[in-house]
Amino acid sequence: MEHLTYRGAGVDIDAGNKAVQLIKSDVEKTFRPEVLGGLGGFGGLFRLDISKYKDPILVSGTDGVGTKLRLAFLWEKHDTIGQDAVAMCVNDILVQGAEPLFFLDYLAVGSLDPEQVAEVVKGVARACSESGCALIGGETAEMAGFYAKGEYDIAGFAVGVVERDKLIIPEKVHEGDVLIGLPSSGIHSNGYSLVRQIIFEREKLYGNEFIDELGKSISEELLTPTRLYPRICLPLIERFDIHGMVHITGGGFYENIPRALPKDLGARIDGASWKILPIFKLLQEWGSVEWHEMFRTFNMGIGMILIVDPKDVDAIRSELDESFVIGKVEKNPHHEVIIEGGVFE
Repeated sequence: MEHLTYRGAGVDIDAGNKAVQLIKSDVEKTFRPEVLGGLGGFGGLFRLDISKYKDPILVSGTDGVGTKLRLAFLWEKHDTIGQDAVAMCVNDILVQGAEPLFFLDYLAVGSLDPEQVAEVVKGVARACSESGCALIGGETAEMAGFYAKGEYDIAGFAVGVVERDKLIIPEKVHEGDVLIGLPSSGIHSNGYSLVRQIIFEREKLYGNEFIDELGKSISEELLTPTRLYPRICLPLIERFDIHGMVHITGGGFYENIPRALPKDLGARIDGASWKILPIFKLLQEWGSVEWHEMFRTFNMGIGMILIVDPKDVDAIRSELDESFVIGKVEKNPHHEVIIEGGVFE
């Protein structure tokens, strides 16, 4: 009788060990002084120096990359997806004022390709370094029969810290506060089910087509990684009284902005206050998508919003390379976002 093996069933332990060796140096470059130990333990160790804080609050978040992964598989480009996984998590905890401390990832594959795994995790490590957080743990699960050859899924988990008196919560937002928008790098990691339908079914594009309006190929545009905002915003949180922050992710403007506001307030947005990125104009045109649906699905070129006292607007904007005053907070019993001007005229 033939002796069965784990490798014969589709799980290659040796390949997993090789992947660990390929990513080890990139991961260790992310370590902060608070990290204890190295790779290989059952848990990542992080010693929080509580002497640095008066009343620290830990903030955690988790997210994935979604169907943007389909494009990475199709175009065999895996070096930016890791940044998407990190950004979706650290940007989320940032909106409560938290400095990202450490990050963990979970990568599930059908058949483990060490070089592919290394490419993905190098993107994770690079983004962690740029965000100031340590990559202290992860799991690569080889799940034979669950994923097609060359395909995988990735999820991330971030933990950060903020002083209680700097914690950003809806109750800090007041009527008359101003919304400052920070530019996105593109679509980020949301709305890709609609993007794929427009690109492949409506426009019949393959990815290598050069698009004049974009100045690049459609594949380059669609795989541009999500912008990382911690290094941009943390100094502002430290220096100013930021009343609210909004990460524009799934649900766009209409779903995300109210999450940062008290129940009796809403926001009025000037749709002409910034230039909508070309990719969004193309998607709207190609897909005949209504503008309301566009702003409900995509970030439209604004990836992060700061909600601040009017007296602080000029000082805050002077610290930023690029920003836009995009609206204000107002009384609204329906707790809604109203966008006017620009494409809504």
